[in-house]
Amino acid sequence: MKLTINGTTHEFEAAANMPLLWALRDILDIKGPKFGCGVSACGACTVLINGEPVRSCTYNVSDVEGEVTTIEGLPINGKLHAVQQAWLKHQVPQCGYCQSGQIMAAVALLNTISNPTDTDIDDAMTNLCRCGTYPKIKAAIKDAAAMLEVNR
Repeated sequence: MKLTINGTTHEFEAAANMPLLWALRDILDIKGPKFGCGVSACGACTVLINGEPVRSCTYNVSDVEGEVTTIEGLPINGKLHAVQQAWLKHQVPQCGYCQSGQIMAAVALLNTISNPTDTDIDDAMTNLCRCGTYPKIKAAIKDAAAMLEVNR
């Protein structure tokens, strides 16, 4: 099997029905995406495939067509993505377990809607946060949108 992940092509052996999450974590040692529920409900495993958010715990590795981006692939030339910067500024993480999935979902949202409303954020951000940092997540997304707008 051959996948491009975070700009690097990886060749490895895996069963066609292996969830992408396990290929990333167990075979390729990419630990950003987390296992939370195994049924695509919580979003801790969210990665981007061609810029679209995907719950990797139930997405077969053989179904991947295009480039996979994990949280490890967001920084460019050592500089954190605007969403990551906003996450730090707003001190979003509490326990932090869901945060890589939250950040990936937020990046996908901002790639689609550059200046999201509260409703846009509520509709797009379906990942669960057991610590309840939703107000901080929303504030960070709005701040990241402003940062990205300045850089356009």
